[in-house]
Amino acid sequence: MTPTRLATPTDMQTLLPDGWEPPIGYANGIAVDAGRIVFVAGQVGWDAQQKFRSEDIAPQFDQALRNIVAVLAKAGAGPEHICRMTAYCCDKPAYLAARRELGAIWRRHMGTHYPAMSMIFVSDLLDSPGKIELEATAVVPRVPGSAA
Repeated sequence: MTPTRLATPTDMQTLLPDGWEPPIGYANGIAVDAGRIVFVAGQVGWDAQQKFRSEDIAPQFDQALRNIVAVLAKAGAGPEHICRMTAYCCDKPAYLAARRELGAIWRRHMGTHYPAMSMIFVSDLLDSPGKIELEATAVVPRVPGSAA
């Protein structure tokens, strides 16, 4: 089965309560009507052969996003279908120092799409020398008249 990919998730609504300032770099909430749900397990900054090419946070973040996009592509989805992302990072000073660079990497892979996100700082990650791990949930809208 080859999933059909839509250009934009028209059934996705960004939620911003009245009177709230818009968040920077994420959404407070996302509502989605229907579609195929895709769960992407935590992706670290290693390549397809499970090799880390860098111990720095920015290249690892770049590779982790590439990995997320690759898994989504297997489901006929793209970054624009992500409605939830959680980041786990074990180096808060490195993350804070690299925020500008991480933002540029984000825009290269995700454009200006900002799903509901959480950043959690942890003491360590399972895969060493991983600094950041990303997991995502995406909803791919169904094509009218297609099978469930």
